[in-house]
Amino acid sequence: MPTPSRQIRAAYTDETITVYQAFSPEIAEPAAATGRFPEAFRVERMTWIKPSFLWMMHRSDWGRSAGQERVLAVSIRRDGFEWALANSALSSYDSRVHRSRDQWRREVRRNPVRVQWDPERNLGLQPLPWRSLQVGLRGEAVHRYVGGWITSIADVTPLADRLRRERDAALLPAERPYPLPDGLAVLIGAR
Repeated sequence: MPTPSRQIRAAYTDETITVYQAFSPEIAEPAAATGRFPEAFRVERMTWIKPSFLWMMHRSDWGRSAGQERVLAVSIRRDGFEWALANSALSSYDSRVHRSRDQWRREVRRNPVRVQWDPERNLGLQPLPWRSLQVGLRGEAVHRYVGGWITSIADVTPLADRLRRERDAALLPAERPYPLPDGLAVLIGAR
């Protein structure tokens, strides 16, 4: 069966889903050590989480981009992740999802979460023909994320570096299609 053009693929359990972020050592080291983001993490800014490890590698250049030298695997509660999706607006107008551009604009103003679909990446970080989800959290969503959804934070920078050098697919986190409730799939443009 071919991969759908828009699909959330992630490492997850019955209770949690792993998302990835990349930060400077100032934020990443204490976050990985304590399982919580430090004061240097600015909750007043939008923060983007990515269920796709390889999309995070593309975005951070394998953890080598300035300010993104450390890659974190953040385990969050699935009910929090699904709350974020239920309270999201697509980052751009999509006629398959919105009745009008005005409806889309109202959703963007009203919702504390943005979602967008970007080309998934292979081990060479080249785009694939299907898309992967990014989730932007702001306002209430960021507070919920840092204050209640996170169950653990791990620094996976050594894994990123090893994968960059070896390009061994066997080392990748085991990501599989995430089972979205139908209503959420429609809301985020996955169907």
